[in-house]
Amino acid sequence: MADYSFAPHEQPTFPGSPYNPAHATWRRVVYGLVAVVMALTMTFGYALVTINIQALAGGLDIYVADAGWLTAAYVGTNACANLLLVKARQQFGIPAVSHTLLIVYAGATVFQVLVPGFGSALMVRAVDGMTAAALSTLTLYYLIQMVPAKFRPIALLLGVTLPQFGSPLARMVPVEMLVAGNWHGLHLIELGLALAALAAMWAAPLPPSQQHKAFEKLDLVTVALFLPAMWLICGVLASARLLWWTDTPWLGWALMAAVPLVVGVLLIELNRKNPLIDLRWITSRDMARFAIVAFLMRLILSEQSVGAIGLITAAGLNTDQTHRLFGVVMAAMVAGAVTAVLTASPKSPPYQVMVAALIVTLAAWMDSDATALTRPAQLMVSQAMVGFATMLFIGPCLLYGFMRLMERGATVLVSLVVLFNLTQNLGGLLGAALFGTYQVARTRVHALAMSEHLLGSDPQVAARLAQGPGALSAALTQQATIMGFNDMFRVIALLGIVTFCVILFFRLSNRVRQKRAALGPAT
Repeated sequence: MADYSFAPHEQPTFPGSPYNPAHATWRRVVYGLVAVVMALTMTFGYALVTINIQALAGGLDIYVADAGWLTAAYVGTNACANLLLVKARQQFGIPAVSHTLLIVYAGATVFQVLVPGFGSALMVRAVDGMTAAALSTLTLYYLIQMVPAKFRPIALLLGVTLPQFGSPLARMVPVEMLVAGNWHGLHLIELGLALAALAAMWAAPLPPSQQHKAFEKLDLVTVALFLPAMWLICGVLASARLLWWTDTPWLGWALMAAVPLVVGVLLIELNRKNPLIDLRWITSRDMARFAIVAFLMRLILSEQSVGAIGLITAAGLNTDQTHRLFGVVMAAMVAGAVTAVLTASPKSPPYQVMVAALIVTLAAWMDSDATALTRPAQLMVSQAMVGFATMLFIGPCLLYGFMRLMERGATVLVSLVVLFNLTQNLGGLLGAALFGTYQVARTRVHALAMSEHLLGSDPQVAARLAQGPGALSAALTQQATIMGFNDMFRVIALLGIVTFCVILFFRLSNRVRQKRAALGPAT
C-alpha cells in the first residue's frame, strides 16, 4: 500500500488515525475479527483480576484493602493514558505505539510469572491500563476499516460496546483454571491475549497514517502531575469502604496530596496556547451536560457490579455458580447493542440514554426485595435488563460526544477521550465506594435494630441458640446484610429516576433555547 495514492475521501478521520481506502470483502471480515480480539484483550485480563480480587489478595499474601491498589493502578493509568497516546500515534505512528505497548504488556506478565509478588502485580496492572487505552482506539480503527464511510457511526457504537463483553466473559472462566500454579493460569491467559493481539496486528496491519511532530514540552508536565493525582484518588476510592473513611488517616492525606496536583494541571492547561486538555470546551454547556449524564449513568450501572454481585457474594456463592446468570446477561447485552445500532440517528442518543436509565431504575427496584433465599436464578431478569441498558447507554453516549467534537474540530479529540474515560473510570470507582459504604452503614443500622428486639422466649431465637453460640449472630448478620443491599438498590433506583429527569430537563431546555434562537432574528 506504500505506492497507493489516497483519494480525498480516503483521508484519516482524526489526526493520527489511518487512511480509509476501499477494501475487499474478505479484508473487511478480517478487520472485524481483529477488532474483536483487540476489544477482548482490552478488558478481559483486568476483569479476571477484579472479579477474583479477594482470592488473588490471598495469593499475593496481602489484605483485600491493599489489593484495591491493583484497581487504582489500572484505572488511574487508563484514565490518563490518552493524554499521551493520541499525540504518540500522531508523531510515531500507530504500529510503533501499539506494538511497543503490547510487547511491554506481554513482558510484564512474563515477569510476574517469574517474580511473583505485589509489586510486579501493580506493574502489570499499570501497564495493562495503558495498553487497554491504546486497544480501545485500535478496536475503533479496525471497525472503521470494516465498514463503508456511511456506517462509521455504527462502527463507533460497536467500538465502545464490544469491550463491555470482557467482564461477563471473565465470569464464565472457572476459578480452578486461574489459581493453577499460584495464579499462573491468570497470568498465562493475559500473556496469551497480548500475544494474540500482537499477532493479529502483524497479520492484518491498518493502513498508514499521517505522522507529524505533535508533542510539546508542557504535555509531559501535565501528565507528570495528572497521573499521580489519579493514582491517589483511585487508591482512596478503591480502599476507603474497606478501611473505612474516618478510621484511616492516610486516605485524607492522599486526597490532600492530589488537590495541588490537579490544580497544577488546571493552571497549566488554562494558560497554554495549544492545551492538551481544552478545559474551556469540556466545561461548555453541552459538554458539561454530557459529562454529568455519563457520570450519573455510570453510577447507577453499579447496580450490577456492586449490588447484584455483592448480594451473591454475601450469600456465599462464587463465580463458578453464576455462569448461567452471566450467560443470560451476555445475551441481553447483544440485544442491547443491536437495539442501539438499529435505533441510532443524530437525534437518538439522549432518548436511548433516557430509556437505559429507566431500565436500570426498574431493575434496581426489582432487586430491592431480596431475601436470604435469593440466588442467581432470581436475579436473571433484572441483571439481563442492566446488561441491555449498559449497551443502550455507552455507545450512544459517546456518539453524542463525537457529534459535539465534529462541530468543534478534531483538535479537541484528546479532551473528549479523557473526559469520557474520567466519567466512566471515576464513576465506576465512586459508585462502588459510595454505594458500598451506604450498604455497610445500613447493615449496621439494621443489625443494631434487630438485636434490640431479640428475645430469648422467641422460638426462632431459641432454635438458633441451640445450634451454637455463633449461629444467632451469623443469621442476624446475614439478614442485616441483605436488608442493607435492599436499601442500596432503592437508592440506585431513586438515582436512576433523578438521571432520567436530568436528561429530560436538558432536552427541554435545549428545545426552548433553539426556539428562542429561531425566533430571535424574526423578532
